[in-house]
Amino acid sequence: MLHLAQVQHNESAGGVELQLLARQNSEHTWAVINPESIPLTNSKPLNEGSLILVELSENHEIVSIQPAKDWVLDLVEKYLTIEVNPTFLQEEAERVEQWRQDLTLQSQDLTRRNLELEARREQLQTLEEELKEEKQKLEQRNKESESNDSDS
Repeated sequence: MLHLAQVQHNESAGGVELQLLARQNSEHTWAVINPESIPLTNSKPLNEGSLILVELSENHEIVSIQPAKDWVLDLVEKYLTIEVNPTFLQEEAERVEQWRQDLTLQSQDLTRRNLELEARREQLQTLEEELKEEKQKLEQRNKESESNDSDS
């Protein structure tokens, strides 16, 4: 797993160690972690205070080390040159919240319209049934009237 770490000199151990600062969770997601130190042995000399990217195995053994300079510059280029700042992020969050509220209102409006349509459909069905009954009554009266006329 990839970590961002800082090189530190450890007086008590008489050597160099890496203080893990952040961990990569996915391709574009990192999490700041509680600093954790791991000893650095058998490696080329690193300057104290340098930021590095270190790949650790599941057993917390160092798999690879690389300077973090290019990675940091890539972050600056991708995210900080397009004016992604707290104000921009707050404005975007407010815009997203407004969209969410608008969609909620639209959804409620559609639900209300669907209920109204259903009620109208039921009214039409009721009227249709009443018309059928009226038609049957009229036909029955016509038959009775015709039979009365023929009997006279």
